[in-house]
Amino acid sequence: PAVPARKPSIDPQTAEKLEKHLNQRPEKHDLVERNILKDDHVAPSLQAAKEKLQRSQLEDKLEHALQQRPRPEELVKEGIL
Repeated sequence: PAVPARKPSIDPQTAEKLEKHLNQRPEKHDLVERNILKDDHVAPSLQAAKEKLQRSQLEDKLEHALQQRPRPEELVKEGIL
């Protein structure tokens, strides 16, 4: 028995639009620079740990900066506030 021909899943016009959009999409490097994609210099299994470490370091740096800032009373005394 003859097998009926399969109909394409998308019409040619849609395929053409898709091809056009794929050709216009930004390069991976651009997406990484814009923080849309993650930098993949680290193995995927380590990326979460890397991000957690970076966040922890940033929190520590912020905490240190907050501890070093002058109190409001000192700023009032110096005429800043």
